Amino acid sequence: MNEIRKALNDSAVVRWGVILLISFTMGVSYYFYDVLSSIKSVMQTELKLSSTDYGLIVSFYSFPNTFLLMAVLGGIILDRWGIRKTGMLFVTLMTLGSFITAYGACNYYKNGGLGHNLMGSFLPSYSPELKMMMLGRLFFGLGAETFYVVVSKAIVKWFKGRELALAFGINLAIARAGTALALISSPILVGEQVSGLYPSWTNATWLGAMLMAIGFLTFLFYMIYDLKFDRQSRVSIVSGPDEKFEINDVLSLFKNKSFIYIALLCVTFYSAVFPFLTYAPDLMHNKFGLDLQLSGKIASILPFGTVLFTPIFGWFVDIKGKSSTLMILGSILLILVHLTLSLTTIYPYIAIFVLGIAFSLIPAAMWPAVSKIVEEKRLGTAYGLMFSIQNLGLFSFPILAGKVLDITNASITPEMIEKGAQLDYTVTVLMFAGLGLVGLLFAFLLKREDKFSDFGLELPNKNIL
Repeated sequence: MNEIRKALNDSAVVRWGVILLISFTMGVSYYFYDVLSSIKSVMQTELKLSSTDYGLIVSFYSFPNTFLLMAVLGGIILDRWGIRKTGMLFVTLMTLGSFITAYGACNYYKNGGLGHNLMGSFLPSYSPELKMMMLGRLFFGLGAETFYVVVSKAIVKWFKGRELALAFGINLAIARAGTALALISSPILVGEQVSGLYPSWTNATWLGAMLMAIGFLTFLFYMIYDLKFDRQSRVSIVSGPDEKFEINDVLSLFKNKSFIYIALLCVTFYSAVFPFLTYAPDLMHNKFGLDLQLSGKIASILPFGTVLFTPIFGWFVDIKGKSSTLMILGSILLILVHLTLSLTTIYPYIAIFVLGIAFSLIPAAMWPAVSKIVEEKRLGTAYGLMFSIQNLGLFSFPILAGKVLDITNASITPEMIEKGAQLDYTVTVLMFAGLGLVGLLFAFLLKREDKFSDFGLELPNKNIL
């Protein structure tokens, strides 16, 4: 038995190899999530959409996880079915959603293709293109959030007691690299402007869908190793007859103050970053007068910064601990960045770089910390609940940001935007700063509670000789 285990999860080559496999799938899903972020104005011009419409497309990713609690149900399914079955189901939904989204934006569909008349037969105030893309984002989000729960539990399975925070850090770094590549590549892929339009603008969405299909195949390859691990070590992560799910498994999480604080920090922090990032290139395009390609490149500093810093902070947490302290520091940096971008005209390079540091600090400390406060057999349920709570913000704030942007720029029409009129983002970004302030409160409460609950969030994850 010991020899078999040493050949698998005790082998550094194997465990880091499986991290690369599942992280690639996660990375291409992040690519697709942000594939439209740096071409917002192009999409609005091509499909005649408002900022609120754009916010709806972004937000519908979170619809099933916000209103149907699918990430919670997915976490429960994960604890019962295991990593392979659950992952296969939800990576399939994610891939399907990416192709539906790309189809909704393509010229064939726009010119009356399959499903166009059906989508035009209801809610006439919304275009068929908008509705098809919203449907695609719904399926994509239905798969993606539960798939991320699967990834989180897989990392704990292979790395608990070893380099757990570093493993989470590298996983997140690869995922953020997908976001950065999307921000950089999309303005290039839209092609040259012809007669006020971009005939090749859908290249970006189709490339994202193709990459998602490759990610689907990568996960299939990971499943081979996961099956071998379970068979050779004789470890099953599927609950046995004496571990059937009960509603008390969820209710007990709400009795855990540390879990409540970390979940609320999760929703406020990610709501202040991800929705902001979907507007960031357009913010820089409007406030600083930068072209689309440069705006996308500057915005990509944030995820590229996390590629470097998240593994470093993960390594620090493994060696030194201080998880709750790092969450407090990250929250402070987040507030300072949003105040700088909203109230000053300081060029955005430094602010976006610092936001990348904040975006590395909190996740590198937060996700491994959950495994300290929740027993492993219920980690899927716990992560699923966190992702569903997180999606409350990911659904609400892109729409709210679009609404605020439209209201504070009510005098600017779409025609004026096409001619170069600049939108004022001040109030919109101040809203994100307010979220950071609330998150800071939860980070302080988490550190205070850890002194009483003694989960050891300030302690290292592993002992280094």
